[in-house]
Parts: sequence; structure tokens; C-alpha cells
Amino acid sequence: MPSRALPDLDENLGGAASQLLSQTIQINTVNPPGNERPLAELLVAAARREGLEANVIETPSQGSKRGRAAAWARLPGTGKRPPVVLLSHLDVVPAEPSGWAVDPFGGLVAGGYVVGRGALDAKGLAVTHLLAMAALARRDTRLSRDVIFLSTPDEETGGRNGAGFITQRHKDLLRGAEFLFTEGGGILLGGDDAPNVWGVAVAEKVPCWTRLTARGTAGHASTGGLHGPVPRLVAALERLRRMQTEVRVVPEVAQMFRKLAPLAESENRAGLANLGDTLASDPEFERRFLADDARAALVRNTVAVTVLKAGSSPNVVPEEAVAELDVRLLPDERCDEFLEQLRDVVSDPSIRIEPILAFENRSSPSDTELFRAVERVASEIDPGAVVVPRVIAGFTDAHYFRELGIVSYGFVPRWLPPSETRGIHGPNERVSIENLERGIEATVKILEAIGR
Repeated sequence: MPSRALPDLDENLGGAASQLLSQTIQINTVNPPGNERPLAELLVAAARREGLEANVIETPSQGSKRGRAAAWARLPGTGKRPPVVLLSHLDVVPAEPSGWAVDPFGGLVAGGYVVGRGALDAKGLAVTHLLAMAALARRDTRLSRDVIFLSTPDEETGGRNGAGFITQRHKDLLRGAEFLFTEGGGILLGGDDAPNVWGVAVAEKVPCWTRLTARGTAGHASTGGLHGPVPRLVAALERLRRMQTEVRVVPEVAQMFRKLAPLAESENRAGLANLGDTLASDPEFERRFLADDARAALVRNTVAVTVLKAGSSPNVVPEEAVAELDVRLLPDERCDEFLEQLRDVVSDPSIRIEPILAFENRSSPSDTELFRAVERVASEIDPGAVVVPRVIAGFTDAHYFRELGIVSYGFVPRWLPPSETRGIHGPNERVSIENLERGIEATVKILEAIGR
């Protein structure tokens, strides 16, 4: 285990953040299987050294040799107002070393950066949250709200045994919280004369991960096998590839693009300000808008084939062929209803279609004290920046907390160029020490703004 001594926060905030982040990266928490408990213990120990109440929270650990757990800590306020939760996650996606310039689990600190799997998603966020609380703990005055740190396992595979477990079995840890911050939004650099955009995620698309299974009789491939499981599955996937999903603008997406419209090219401003009507009535605008895959994903359901499994030998017709799909639905849709559409398109009752991961999603309002606090802090530390309520095509653990009535926003105060955002789930993931330090300072200011 790496050394746990950190530089003094008051004298070297960036150094403390980079050193702690490096230590977290060196603890391999690739999910599956997770093995997040040692990392939870590290963060709890760091919180206790800063005088915070902190505990390791046991979570289901099937398949994990080192155990799975969440890290929880609390900075007490005066209790006059409900708490705010800072949510992150401990697990990471796999990292193939051959695609990296350095060891993805070495936690290298060099050239003003911390490099490694989880630097952005989401160990860097956990460090930002924890050190923001530690900085506040050193102040003479207390906030009117408790601040609760929560870093959970299992987010990368849906969060059922992490945030889902906490919200079902340990609601007491949230202490009636009113607000929550987690991943999902950030700061888009404007460049030239354009302002920076602070994107605060208020809604997410709905996951509807789906498995297609075709079965048949195994046999020797020399007899053809043209009607076996593999050809039938391939034909079904081709029909899905050709499927056109409806273009539709939900209210949260319309709100987002109205706010972005004044920043757009002149030819698109009017269309973005009235997105639904313009997409329906202006084919040329629709073509331009849908040509951007990121924008198109916000106005239609998407289906991506991500996993294929079949035979193991070229001369054997396999008994089974399986495909898994990453389906993302607009925020107001249901997975069970969309699966009926998929069955109609596949039009092959011999192929079983079933959900792997699905849940309903809710949005959070943007007319809140927390959103206005973000706007005030943005105007103070990033003059000219525009704060926009975002809808994201991905999903986070926020939905578990929205279901409890907690206003939950995806926002991480990091000023990232596109070249660095590509490191999320990709090779050479890194975060600058400057961004860590600025992120901690911005988080402190937002917490002070809602905790007066």
C-alpha cells in the first residue's frame, strides 16, 4: 500500500490532491469484480485524519475477493437546513495497458498531471469532494447544512450493489438530504470570444441494455447451417441496424438548447431556440442538427450493438448465439415498451429479447437554490460563463437519489479540453493538478453559497 501521508492542504492543495488521487489509482478497482473495499478504507482514513466523521459501509460483495464497500463521511453543519450530498464512485472500467503510454494503474504524477484509470471517472471526483470538505472543516464557521461525502462501488455496471443498495438499505446515511452533486456535467471551454459553458446535468437518458439470444441444434458446419443461431441473429441485428427511431424533443432538451441558442452559429440560433418545431418543419436544419451524433442522441432513442458471442470453432454450428445492445431511451420512455418495438422489428419469435439493465429516470428542476448557487459562483470565478441545464446521453447513479426526492445534479467543476475528455473510458486518462485544485476551490464556494 502506498504512503498515506499528504502535504498540508493550506500550503499545497494541488499537491495534496494529486498525491491522494495517485494513491487511489494504484488501488485497482476494475469492475467487474470491483474489489473497492481497500479504496473505501483509504478514503475513510484520509477523512478521519482531517477530523471528519467517516465510516466504511459494507455492500454486497459477490465475486469480489477483496470485498466491496462504500466510503461515507460527514462534515456537520448547524442543522438549520437539510444536508447536501457529494456523490462519486470507486469502481472503474477496464484499461488495456497496450493502449496506454504509462501503467494505467501506476498513478503517475508528472508534467502537471495525474495519469491513470479513474483520474476523471471518478476517483478524481472523489478526491475533489473529500478535500473540499476537509478545507471547509478547517474554517471557523459552520455551514447551515451537513455536507455528506458518499463514494460507492458498482456504478460502472449499473449501481445496484452500490448506490442502489445504499438508497434502499441505508437511507439514514443521507439524513434527509435536499441536494446532491455527482458526475455527468462539467465545463466546456469556449475558446476565442465564446464563453465557457457550465453544463449542469438535470436529466439523463434511460438505459435499456438488452440481450438477444438465438438457439438451435449444434452440428457439423459442412452441412451448411444457414438457418442456425448465428445467421438468424445476424439477420435480426441487420433489421435493427436499419431501424429508424422517432425524432422527438422532450421538455428538458428543449430547455437546454434554448439556453445554448444565443451561443450558436447565426444560422442555427432560431432553430435551437424552438427546437421541436424547427426539427419538424425545416429539413435542412434537421439535417444539420442530426449530423452531430451527440446532438442526435438527445432527440431519439439509440441502439448500439456492443457484444457478440457465438461459436468457438469454424467447423461447428453453435447451439447458441448472443448479442447485447446498449439501448438508451429518451428520459420519459420505458424499457418494457421499447422492447416491444424491438420485437416487432426483429420479427423472429425464435429469438429471445430480454432486458439486462433497465430503470426509470427522472429529471431535477433547475429553478432551485443549488442551481442559482452554481450560477453565482460561475459569475464570480469564470466571468462571462453561461450556466446551462443539460441532458446527458449517458447515465449515472443520480436516479437512485432522485427517486428519494433529492434534487440531484451532475456537475464537476473541471475546465477540460476535448482532448482530455476523450480519456474517460479511453486510454491515457488524466487530469491536470490545476484542474484538481480549481475544482476543489469551486466546490467549496458552491457549498458555502448554499450553506450560509
